[in-house]
Amino acid sequence: MRLVRWTPDDLLRRLNDVVAVYGEAMGYRLDLLEARRGYIATHVRRPGFRAVASLTSEGHLAGFGYGYLGGPGQWWHDQVARALDPAARQRWLTDCFEVVELHVRPPAQGHGLGAGQLRALLTMAEGRTVLLSTPEADEATSRAWRLYRRFGFVDVLRDFRFPGDERPFGVLGRDLPLPAPEHVDRS
Repeated sequence: MRLVRWTPDDLLRRLNDVVAVYGEAMGYRLDLLEARRGYIATHVRRPGFRAVASLTSEGHLAGFGYGYLGGPGQWWHDQVARALDPAARQRWLTDCFEVVELHVRPPAQGHGLGAGQLRALLTMAEGRTVLLSTPEADEATSRAWRLYRRFGFVDVLRDFRFPGDERPFGVLGRDLPLPAPEHVDRS
């Protein structure tokens, strides 16, 4: 498995694969996946866009992640901004990188691909803070929640409902940059 940085054009060339991985990881219906295809295609042109992919030795897409700088007028940003008080909006949404998607095909989960993708994205990210949303789940058993907590993400909003999705979401955030990995001396 290799982790590669993707340009906007790289992601667009593999858009069918990206949508397939997204659908497998999230369990979404086909009609919703077709709508996501259009959103993803517009996201690649947003300021600060960064993307990574996990590819098998045969070049198959095992996972991907991307994000960009959030700002007023963007749907997700505006939904979250309306739910926060002024101090929290200033703290979290000023100069914020949004992790928009981070997914690994279910058979490839549990092998560190998501962690590698997240670390790479956060290392490349512009901004003072980073935010993401994830469906609410049992933090003790959810791989996604355990991953985000390991990376130091804290609660910004809990049980938040986005229009058009009946599920509750957690909005999580952390400051950037990531601390440098600790050096381990094996001598």
